[in-house]
Amino acid sequence: MEPIKIILIGAGNRGIGYSKFVEEHPDKIKIVGVAEPHQIRRELIAGEHNVLAENVVNTWEDVFTRDKWADAVMICTQDNMHYGPAMAAIAKGYDILLEKPIAPTEKECTEIAQAAEKAGVKVVVCHTMRYTPFFMKIKEILESGEIGDIVTYVHNENVGDVHHSHSFARGNWRNLAESSPMILAKSCHDMDCIQWLVDKNCTALTSFGSLKYFCKDYCPPNALARCTDGCTVECSYDARKLYLESDSEWFRGTAVGHPNATDEEVLEALKTGPYGKCVYQTDNDVVDHQVVNMQFEDGVTVMFSMASLTPDTSRSLKIMGTKGELKAHTGPHSIKITNFKDYTEREIIVEAGDGHSGGDVGIMHSFVKYLRGELPACKVSEAGISAKNHRLCFKAEESRVNGGALVKL
Repeated sequence: MEPIKIILIGAGNRGIGYSKFVEEHPDKIKIVGVAEPHQIRRELIAGEHNVLAENVVNTWEDVFTRDKWADAVMICTQDNMHYGPAMAAIAKGYDILLEKPIAPTEKECTEIAQAAEKAGVKVVVCHTMRYTPFFMKIKEILESGEIGDIVTYVHNENVGDVHHSHSFARGNWRNLAESSPMILAKSCHDMDCIQWLVDKNCTALTSFGSLKYFCKDYCPPNALARCTDGCTVECSYDARKLYLESDSEWFRGTAVGHPNATDEEVLEALKTGPYGKCVYQTDNDVVDHQVVNMQFEDGVTVMFSMASLTPDTSRSLKIMGTKGELKAHTGPHSIKITNFKDYTEREIIVEAGDGHSGGDVGIMHSFVKYLRGELPACKVSEAGISAKNHRLCFKAEESRVNGGALVKL
């Protein structure tokens, strides 16, 4: 079977991440075009995948000036740049792998899902978390009936303080006007997994949260506006340590905007760009903690908490059923099940995998199978299902902004 011919739109961290799957599975997908305004990233993808010069373009608009010239597109642009290329791709008949979230507004999410359904276009949204071996194992256990019917579910997303400082205080998702609410940008994975695991409709919710710590109220009195201005305050989020002195190519590359950045490039980026700003003195306005309480059909209750002030980035959850309890944590990807018959406990350790704990590989395999007709829509995070799950995020934000008001769905 011929590989699926795909055009990469947006060659940032996510686009580059998915392209690694293409390198390792040339029999499944072939990148035949790339649209990326950043020259180094554009040339990196073009060179690694031997893309013809005429198929290397600057903008997503350039892709759609021609008749359809591939099978599908991967849209990996920023959140507020999903709607345009998605609607253009649907109009041309391209199937789509769409980075989450679908779009930053409920209206745009709905329009993309409805347009895809009307056109008969397959759109898979990149909720990589549900494709990890860890969460797939949890789904398998729940479907087996081992813990009976779900009664209540507690789900914690531990963002990590350094990760928040990087992505949500300094990074591309720090500002509502430029991106989307934290509950959508970061936690739409969790809302997707919650509804996928519960497998019922949410009927009402309420939410509270705010920006507590990463703001001027906690700024040390002698802190300078930029770490590179000679700031002498000892700080866990000193940009010079996190980026310039870091062994992480991902941190360094994100600060500069492309992989394999030199020290000179990193330093210049810290002096002029957002990643060098004092973490307490940026233009960030997204929350650093939020809780959502949800009522599902059949009386199922769910409590979700997103907390940035944690030492690690992980998920922990407890699902309580009529026959037993399931407790799980992504470090070290442990699942423990206790049954109510004799109160014995068994533990499963799941092999995590690389790339979002194996989620990047998992979603790519599912995308290929879905496009080839080997998986039904109900087995993937297709746009209609994802838009429904995104709605929980929008309604949670509506409740939070209105002081925790009850929102019925």
